[in-house]
Amino acid sequence: MSDTSPLTLERMRADVARMLHEDPQDIRDDDNLMDLGLDSMRIMKLASGWREAGANLDFADLAAEATLAHWWSIAARASGQAA
Repeated sequence: MSDTSPLTLERMRADVARMLHEDPQDIRDDDNLMDLGLDSMRIMKLASGWREAGANLDFADLAAEATLAHWWSIAARASGQAA
């Protein structure tokens, strides 16, 4: 995951979908991503890639509530964007 484009909710959705071998449109903001098959190693890999893009995210925050809505609220708040 070497994409250094700015982090957006849709990029997060696409990155998660790629990890899960799913279509991005099948992953809703409030889906529990662990229930969909995302494990801790994949969360760490996603967080690492998103940090490379400038997002201030850490594993503990992401693991606390594994939904795109929660993850985006953290990323948007850290970057000053609207969630």
